[in-house]
Amino acid sequence: MWEISQSLIGGFAAALSPIYVLYALVGAVLGTITGVLPGLGPLGAMAILLSFTLTMDATGAMILFAGIYYGAMYGGSTTSILLNIPGEAASVVTCIDGYEMSKRGRAGAALTVSAVGSFIAGTISILGLMFATLFLSDIALRFGPAEFLAIGVCGLILLVRLSGGSILQSIIMILVGMALATVGVDFLSGIERFTFGNLELSQGIEFLPVAMGIFGVAEVLITAEEKEYQQPVKKVKMRELLPTRREWRSSVPAMFRGSFLGFLIGLIPGPSPVIATFVSYISEKKISKHPEEFGKGAIEAVAGPESANNAAVGGAYVPLFALGIPFTPAMAMVLGALMLHGLTPGPSLIRERADLFWTVIASMYLGNFMLIALNIPLVNVFVNILRVPKNILLPTIVLICMIGVYSVNSSQLDLLLLAIFGFVGYVLRGVGFQPAPLILAMVIGPMIETSLRQALNITGGNFAGVVFRPICMTMYIVASLTFIIPAASKVIRKLRSKSFSRRH
Repeated sequence: MWEISQSLIGGFAAALSPIYVLYALVGAVLGTITGVLPGLGPLGAMAILLSFTLTMDATGAMILFAGIYYGAMYGGSTTSILLNIPGEAASVVTCIDGYEMSKRGRAGAALTVSAVGSFIAGTISILGLMFATLFLSDIALRFGPAEFLAIGVCGLILLVRLSGGSILQSIIMILVGMALATVGVDFLSGIERFTFGNLELSQGIEFLPVAMGIFGVAEVLITAEEKEYQQPVKKVKMRELLPTRREWRSSVPAMFRGSFLGFLIGLIPGPSPVIATFVSYISEKKISKHPEEFGKGAIEAVAGPESANNAAVGGAYVPLFALGIPFTPAMAMVLGALMLHGLTPGPSLIRERADLFWTVIASMYLGNFMLIALNIPLVNVFVNILRVPKNILLPTIVLICMIGVYSVNSSQLDLLLLAIFGFVGYVLRGVGFQPAPLILAMVIGPMIETSLRQALNITGGNFAGVVFRPICMTMYIVASLTFIIPAASKVIRKLRSKSFSRRH
């Protein structure tokens, strides 16, 4: 405990340097703006800015992305409450009761409760992140290639089950992502794979143009199709921002429940902030003494989900820092930023670059203070961003994407890939496919391939020695149960309904 305290103090000393404070502030502001703008979200913002993190050191890049991720959760609630427009997916649930409170003249109270809940959740999740990462990283140091293979495979299995939508579509996206990751020169044999004689492809398909195309350019194309937003923007007066005693009594317990629930859900592969908000909303409704108020402006229905989505952000960082595996698309972007700086997250990174880990943790605390200081008094400023015309905003985003991609390798192929995957992302959304599993598979795929080949070399090609290890078997069984249990429950329900119909 003493060592942790000393490390955290050292982290704050570094995080308070002017350049890191600036990165935290820029991340908080950009995150809030992307949360306010419908469609863009933290993922799009990270994808657009990924190449620009090369102008920073690795710690600065992590601080910037953490600020964007947390800030987007704050900003998304603003438009949900005031305009019934979720700035990003994790704020959809907030629309239900937040907008009802707004119609009753309690928008200010809803915004304050949302901001305070997000701050409490952020603080709790950072504490959880700190201790859970250190605990897991100590365990992970004992893992071999077979265990890391199991983590990667089980992560993708759980992603298929929990990402929502069609399981078949998720599997197709994962297979495409893993196929893209194999393009280039094989690191063991030196043989070119799927390059078709193209010299630039022999270096592999870069993560950057794929991510920026699918989540940056594709979002621009989708947004360009939508109608220009015309609804008048409501003003919130400062005196309206203070909740009543009754509202505080109802919302504070919900904040803490949402925080703990969100952090735990953040540890699971998939869109954890979105899942956390729905689980929190359902839980609050079941716990409430007045469930009939839900959907009509219940303040705990704002406090719980908004706390849950912020806490899920901290939880999502745990597997990335501890195991080096991103369980969400946003964490894949953070991993991409680290890899651009020649760093691979995992248990060894925490020991070798403890300064980076503790500085980022300390900066998350500072970022949370900045966000609550910015979001409550400047709520009207951020909402007015919706007035920016599309014909100015969208071309600017595309230009930033092109400059960012080209500045990394000065490669025309990367620009071509940006355009191709921008169109691919647009088409995928149009036909109902979620591209997030593709990106995660592209990141996790090389780790799975490397771990499998190393594990088979160790066991002399014996698959049983790779699969039937205690830790590996436990993970495979748990991952398999996520498919078996729902299927078994479905069969049991059908049998019961048949037997009931026969009796009657």
